[in-house]
Amino acid sequence: MGDGIYQVIYTLVQAVPFGQVTTYGQIARLAGCGARQVGYAMAAVKAPDIPWHRVVNSRGAVSARSVGAPDPEQRRRLEEEGVLFDIFGRVDLAVFQWPGPDGSWWIEKGMEPPLLMSTPWSN
Repeated sequence: MGDGIYQVIYTLVQAVPFGQVTTYGQIARLAGCGARQVGYAMAAVKAPDIPWHRVVNSRGAVSARSVGAPDPEQRRRLEEEGVLFDIFGRVDLAVFQWPGPDGSWWIEKGMEPPLLMSTPWSN
């Protein structure tokens, strides 16, 4: 999984609207890869039109980076978009999580929607 899967990931992340977030796991399920692969793709973002800051972990928190701490820039950007954090540094996913693309989005992008299986741990 190289550049091809990164392009799928980036296309999905570009669909996340201003003021909403998604999780690494949600993008992974939609892209057909693992959450860690999504993390690697976000770390490799160079293009300014990919809203990498809208991807948070399954707890709604900004994940630690290679330096061992969350990126304050990510939180700042989300707050500028009106995304709220609780006292533990988490976003309420029930309020701010993007529901994902609808059927017409997949057709418009010329992409095949994934076969999703819902599980209690799939956030």
